[in-house]
Amino acid sequence: MNDAPGRRALGCYVLPGGVRDPRAALDQARATEALGLGTVWIGERFDTKDLPSLAGAISQVTDRVRIGAAVTVPGVRHPMVLASMGQTLQALSGGRFLLGFGRSAAWRWQQYGLPAPTLASLRDTADVLRRLWAGETVNYRGPAGDFPELRLPQRPDCAPPPLLLAAVGPKTLALAGQAFDGVILHPFLTPAAVRRSVDIVGDAAAHAGRDAGAVRCYATVVIAPDRTDDDTALAVGARAAGYFQLRGLGDALAAANEWDPNDLARYRAQPTLVALGERSADKSLTRDELITLSRAMPGDWLPSASATGDAAACAARLHEYLAAGADELVLHGSTAEHLGGLATAFAAG
Repeated sequence: MNDAPGRRALGCYVLPGGVRDPRAALDQARATEALGLGTVWIGERFDTKDLPSLAGAISQVTDRVRIGAAVTVPGVRHPMVLASMGQTLQALSGGRFLLGFGRSAAWRWQQYGLPAPTLASLRDTADVLRRLWAGETVNYRGPAGDFPELRLPQRPDCAPPPLLLAAVGPKTLALAGQAFDGVILHPFLTPAAVRRSVDIVGDAAAHAGRDAGAVRCYATVVIAPDRTDDDTALAVGARAAGYFQLRGLGDALAAANEWDPNDLARYRAQPTLVALGERSADKSLTRDELITLSRAMPGDWLPSASATGDAAACAARLHEYLAAGADELVLHGSTAEHLGGLATAFAAG
């Protein structure tokens, strides 16, 4: 960990949440680079937030900032498509692309008619991609699929993109340490939970004979610096309401933070959430409804697992996450045009 991290230890999302017009990502990416932040992050959604389209466009309107996928899911693209996408974006960006994978939720795979990714399939997908990028002809049959002969006829004159894995639970964290170049931690972890996560990743890397320090930790922090109460409620509260409603994800976050599961059960017992059944609150409710739901969470949850208030207070909280072992921070909920004061306060230490 850098004792005096500069702005490049920070990155931020473009187009947080759902959007109808993706073109705003270009100005947001330019603003991120102008602030001197290290990485522009893209959270893919299968509507108007297609990862390769956005990353390719951003690569042509920026020169220095890294471009990270946080995240895409490997099961919707064949390994040949993933390999081609990864190396093409790496070539277009001049070596600035980072490819992050996640497991998504069970409902997605049921609705799409695709098998849910497993730890074994994620591990093997990473291995297949690395072998393709190394120029090998790959013959594979296993958890990731059945691929009789895969080969990339052309490869660019640049290193392949780092492979990152989004993780919350201990088994996925361990896989990141064993087989990936970095881990992306989920929003709404406390600094203490980040420390425990970093330790799991490092221990797994060491047991696999890898250099634990070479596996980078990207901690995602939902942030609302110098924003109005309404803006903060939308950026933090509405987002948390959706995450903690989801079965599996909400439980994993509460467990990682060592929060009382009974508090989570009481939150989910609100009539509005019960009426949803298995439907996602984030995709079914209005922003105002999500904000109202978030107010039923224990009062210490969100303040302990996000960064709000003035720029100095937010910067201090970000330094807590770095002190907990994160190598870089992924700022979520606020785009670059709202981060100027924070970036200055953060760099001042």
